[in-house]
Amino acid sequence: MIWLKTEGYINKGIKMNIAIFINTPAQLHFYRNIYYELERRGHSVHLLSRNYGETKDLVEELGIPSYFYSSPPTSKIGKMFSLPFDVMRAAMYLRDKKIDLITGFGTYDAYTSFLLRKLCIVFTDSEPMVNNFSYAIQYKLFIPFVDAVITPSSFRQNLGKKHIRVNSFKELAYLHPNYYHPNADIFDLLGIAKNEEYVLLRFNAFDAVHDAGIKGFTDEDKIKLVNELEKYAKVFISSETGIPEEIKDRVARIPKSRIHDVLYYAKLLVTDTQTMTTEAALLRTPAIRCNKFIDKNDMGNFIELEKKYGLIFNYNNPKKAIEKAVELIQKPNLKEEWTKKSDIHLKDKTDVTAFMVKFIENYPESLKNVEKSEGCDFN
Repeated sequence: MIWLKTEGYINKGIKMNIAIFINTPAQLHFYRNIYYELERRGHSVHLLSRNYGETKDLVEELGIPSYFYSSPPTSKIGKMFSLPFDVMRAAMYLRDKKIDLITGFGTYDAYTSFLLRKLCIVFTDSEPMVNNFSYAIQYKLFIPFVDAVITPSSFRQNLGKKHIRVNSFKELAYLHPNYYHPNADIFDLLGIAKNEEYVLLRFNAFDAVHDAGIKGFTDEDKIKLVNELEKYAKVFISSETGIPEEIKDRVARIPKSRIHDVLYYAKLLVTDTQTMTTEAALLRTPAIRCNKFIDKNDMGNFIELEKKYGLIFNYNNPKKAIEKAVELIQKPNLKEEWTKKSDIHLKDKTDVTAFMVKFIENYPESLKNVEKSEGCDFN
């Protein structure tokens, strides 16, 4: 039985006041079409965002009204200590909004919903035992305060009675063909000829709490990647962290909101981050992922994309990742091969935006129409 924090139920057809918490660019991408569709259906939606780095930049580029409830410190310890103050600030902002339901990726939205005694639906694809011990503790602390937690069907762990699986990935919320349409003017923005082959390198800052102890490419690795791949194609860099002086001029000077067009037309992605690996697979671009998350306990979505669909390559050894990148960039018809494999994958998956909108609108009746253990669609 799902524990409900409010009396009664949300009835089908009633317009709601909904709060959405987003803390990273990936979370904003996930919720933006959900936000637009809920608003289109007449609901009032309040976005609460972190005033932090690329998240703030993307919110402003997209022009979505947002309350910046948190300006977190750069250190992991600082972020943990600021959490209760951020939650209180969010709760005070929402207190007079007559919120019916709160949604997000966990922690901040969960605790805020508890303070306000409102329903909370969480979506997550970060697997607690795969990331690290501190992240597993975060899950244990916030799960009691949510009403439902939705994950991809590839999620390897069982989160209990509140766990609902959907046969999709979070990235399909914005990269499904129902929502994403590539724009070839990205070649002009990049300053290259149309259809000129290029590689995208994406580097993570590893500054989140759940990134403790995790590393990706070193500065030396990054320089070697550029030097080796530039023998065969143009190289562009997107990064959350500092770039060695020798390769700074390769950083793509484009709006943050256009990164998916860069990724769509790229011949290859090489990265030490998580989300963009899955994005590449959905956008028909071969991806090489390299970081210390990768071991026998890797996340289910990356295992599925590699072993079942052959769309990505996972390495925890930078040398092997670079060797694979050099091998792939030399293959003719690489994009055509990946297009066929990506199309097969897409046919297997659900439009997660449509799923989330229906689930939120019809909650809790929607619980009766999904098989929690299998993650089936509902009508």
